[in-house]
Amino acid sequence: MSGSRITAVGHYQPARVLTNEDLAGMVDTSDAWITSRVGIRTRHIAGPDEPVDELAAHAAAKALAAAGRTPDEIDLVLVATSTATDRSPNMAARVAARLGMPGPAVMDVNVVCAGFTHALATADHAVRAGGAERVLVIGADKMSDVTDWTDRTTCVLVGDGAGAAVVEAGAPGADNGIGPVLWGSVPEMGNAVRIEGTPPRFAQEGQSVYRWATTRLPEFARRACEKAGLGPEDLAAVVLHQANLRIVEPLARRIGAVNAVVARDVVDSGNTSAASIPLAFSKLVEQGTVTSGDPVLLFGFGGNLSYAGQVVRCP
Repeated sequence: MSGSRITAVGHYQPARVLTNEDLAGMVDTSDAWITSRVGIRTRHIAGPDEPVDELAAHAAAKALAAAGRTPDEIDLVLVATSTATDRSPNMAARVAARLGMPGPAVMDVNVVCAGFTHALATADHAVRAGGAERVLVIGADKMSDVTDWTDRTTCVLVGDGAGAAVVEAGAPGADNGIGPVLWGSVPEMGNAVRIEGTPPRFAQEGQSVYRWATTRLPEFARRACEKAGLGPEDLAAVVLHQANLRIVEPLARRIGAVNAVVARDVVDSGNTSAASIPLAFSKLVEQGTVTSGDPVLLFGFGGNLSYAGQVVRCP
């Protein structure tokens, strides 16, 4: 059985930046109110002519270029998203068409904010089982499409973007870089984060999510480290779902990753749902904050209420 590894990452954000001051002109809010409660200062917002698959394809193209791979070398495309407008063709098929891929398997993964880590685990399993040799894993969401811009409790949170990773087979039996996943859900809290209705709108029970994340998730994150044969103190970086700085910072402390850099991309990008983890991870790699071989904990949580995390080695 072959192991799997991330060989490259990439990310993309729309050009338009929406600041807290901009939002203060739209709803009853202020920069001080937003930063004190969620820690976000800016977010990127896609235009009406920038669909989710375009964001995803841009991030994917960057990851492929960084890996030295061409689109025709990819066997499987997995796109984590919860903001697809159409049921079919799915987002992965649209991305494959944009990139000119000749015939990969294509599948969407809708686990909202935990989507990318679920998709990454699925890619790892596919490679280990011999179902694919090279997989393109993308997290992409256009949260601006499902946001009520008159609701100050949610519109201050969201942003649009995409992040991608190329996953490839490694040497049989070797520890090549994607650790075992720790995943699950809390069905009785399934309505705590939701995108529903016609038109669909994002809503959440913020205090319930905050309490659950800061009290329950540290244990799950430590178990994901244990599955990889590491302790939290061995981590070089922690990349949590970028939901809210008031969740990210205390959660990182409670995990016990005392030597790790903590991704805080939420400050600049807002909550980009399934895009948040690969987006933040790709920026750490691009900036040289983490280097090849460094162990990094990726942990997503959110809608359903679902969670998934694994330790990966930096490409």
